[in-house]
Amino acid sequence: MKIVRVAEVPHAKAEGALFEGEVTRQTLLSDSQDYSLAMVNFEVGARNKWHIHSGDQVLFVTYGEGYIATPEEQVEIHTGDVVHVVANEKHWHGATEHSAMSHISLTKAGSTTTIVDD
Repeated sequence: MKIVRVAEVPHAKAEGALFEGEVTRQTLLSDSQDYSLAMVNFEVGARNKWHIHSGDQVLFVTYGEGYIATPEEQVEIHTGDVVHVVANEKHWHGATEHSAMSHISLTKAGSTTTIVDD
């Protein structure tokens, strides 16, 4: 058994082409055969670009207000919401223009993320 205290996990700047704005990432689970788990913290207005994952993704909103969007719709999400994004579904997510947002991202270990065109 392993206990992770999120407040004790260091924040790393989420760098790379996927993110727009200030975003940090806290790796919560890195030694599982089955899952990848991270806290992702978006400053006001920060988001990621359109992308897909090779496996399902589940987002647990832990703080603030944000958006989840597919080409068909954009929905505001809030603390306590859970979002299920199926494998290969084009989407983006991030904070609103007036609130920061944090979520825990759960994906299958080995799942890949690919940026796709707008």
